[in-house]
Amino acid sequence: MPNANETINALRILSAEAIQKANSGHPGLPLGSAPIGYTLFADFLKFNPKNPAFENRDRFVLSAGHGSMLQYALLHVFGYDVTIEDIKNFRQMGSKTPGHPEYRHTPGVETTTGPLGQGVANAVGMAIAEAHLAATFNREGFPIVDHYTYALCGDGCMQEGIEYEAASLAGTLKLGKLIVFYDDNEITIEGSTDVAFTEDVAARHKAQGWQVIDVKDGNDVQSIRRAVKKAKAETGKPSLIVCHTTIGYGSPLAGTHDCHGAPLGEENLKKTKENLGWTCEPFELPASVKSVARSYRTKGARIEKAWKELFAAYKAKYPELAAQYEDYMKGTLPDLAGNDDLWSFPKPDATRGSSFTVLNKLAALVPNLIGGSADLAPSNKSNMKSREYLSADNMAGSNIHFGIREHAMAAITNGMLVHGGLRCYCATFFVFSDYMKNAMRLSAMMNIPAIYILTHDSIGVGEDGCTHEPVEQLVGLRSIPNMKVFRPCDNKETTAGWITALTTESPTCLVLTRQTLAQNENSGKAALKGGYILSDSEKKTPDVVLIASGSEVELIVKAQAELKTHGVDARVVSMPCMELFEQQSAEYKESVIPSAVRKRVCVEAGSSYSWYKYAGLDGAIISMDTFGASAPAKELFVKYGFTVENVVKRTLEIMK
Repeated sequence: MPNANETINALRILSAEAIQKANSGHPGLPLGSAPIGYTLFADFLKFNPKNPAFENRDRFVLSAGHGSMLQYALLHVFGYDVTIEDIKNFRQMGSKTPGHPEYRHTPGVETTTGPLGQGVANAVGMAIAEAHLAATFNREGFPIVDHYTYALCGDGCMQEGIEYEAASLAGTLKLGKLIVFYDDNEITIEGSTDVAFTEDVAARHKAQGWQVIDVKDGNDVQSIRRAVKKAKAETGKPSLIVCHTTIGYGSPLAGTHDCHGAPLGEENLKKTKENLGWTCEPFELPASVKSVARSYRTKGARIEKAWKELFAAYKAKYPELAAQYEDYMKGTLPDLAGNDDLWSFPKPDATRGSSFTVLNKLAALVPNLIGGSADLAPSNKSNMKSREYLSADNMAGSNIHFGIREHAMAAITNGMLVHGGLRCYCATFFVFSDYMKNAMRLSAMMNIPAIYILTHDSIGVGEDGCTHEPVEQLVGLRSIPNMKVFRPCDNKETTAGWITALTTESPTCLVLTRQTLAQNENSGKAALKGGYILSDSEKKTPDVVLIASGSEVELIVKAQAELKTHGVDARVVSMPCMELFEQQSAEYKESVIPSAVRKRVCVEAGSSYSWYKYAGLDGAIISMDTFGASAPAKELFVKYGFTVENVVKRTLEIMK
């Protein structure tokens, strides 16, 4: 085995060489933080490089994702399936080593990071998941869920609001198995952090309930080891290890912003190697460093084998718990679509109320369902009545008080999901999804089934006024690849939204009303296709197709009857989820919206941009491309043209 310094320098040089070859990347962090990464992987991190998905592994999150080459170098040196060819292809098309870490793309990468601070919040979610699962399943002598979550962040992460939010909740929940390394090199792209960031980060985290440990020399491996041991000894607080490092350590550009986000250059790379005493050929490692991979593959296999033996004994003593744990990890679900009770409601309701009814039925069917709201549960109707609240004193609870922290809430939900074993949702007012957008985008990018309950849709919010009335948010979320936006028109369509959210491997937004909506006789399971004929015309080919989502479906149903008195035979199509509808066969879509019927009217109390595809060249769109106003909701719907009379009027106009 090599000495620590030799392996640390291998990580540094491998990173710098890959960045230089790509002529793109961020060498500063890998050069400065290599001792942190080495110490963690070599001495503390519990993992099996031959099985990166080993359930009881420790999680490592590189929140400062621009330093991705350090993570790839660590994965290569410690035996993961990241080859030297992968390292050489850093940032190239189709490689395992993209510019920022990507979930399910590179073996050993736990979450997609890049936007600063997201990784810290993801790590908080992972630590919550670990603590919740441990409280649910562990029994005396059987710690089957027992692992740490580590994250590495930098000055940029510490300046982002999401880190403040996530750190505050982590301290409140006393997440003792969360350990964050702060690479404090005092440099950002524009120069010294002093130009914009002079706060006492350590004092802030202490005030938020963290243990703070200071490592004065980030090159001192022994000091880092002592810090991690001290962090692990503190079980009642998350720990922040402040490592004072030098960006670009060993290079002629060390300590300057010039090495943050650009290759060192051939001459500076050569001098860096000289400064570090590195004599190997490019992308070559000493035999002793190469032996590290073999050693940790053997060690990892032993760790996983020991856990499997522990779980086998647990299963023998607690067979029902073990079976439930296995179901959690497999994502096993009962037949939801075939459960008649989920489709049954006593009366019409606001779709936020319908969602509350469905959620509480699901709570009895899906035991690993967990989630909460950003301090709006009574309004969002997002709590499970039969479940306890998760807290520092009761991590087995599955209702979560996220606090007024929308951005962190969404990123923490992502972290819980990528940890594995849980079905997760979070909730807020629809208009505040803007605060959550970056994390929502990442859930779509990772293709994970986050569920976003977004209530108080459209101008139906009423008296709260334009600041709280979502107009452009629907089209914004619909534009995100892999995101499903489900805007149900009634109780049964809300059930379809929940079933879709739980049975598809991508995120779903449930966009729900504050106001009560009518229950449509013909709605139901057809909504699982995203769009369907709610009420058909009497003719084989209708004169016009009326299409709407959510609260406006009631308008087009009534307009259909009124149009008949004018001799117009209309088909009514409910379109709760465009994304699902687009996934259907061409034949199905043609059967719902025939291409031969060019007269179409689309109605939605939001931006028009989503609807041009369906309206076509000869159709009309009743929408709103202005902000709302403060007034009773019924008056606002009249003011902005969302009435039966206006639907009929616009339809007759295009029929001429």
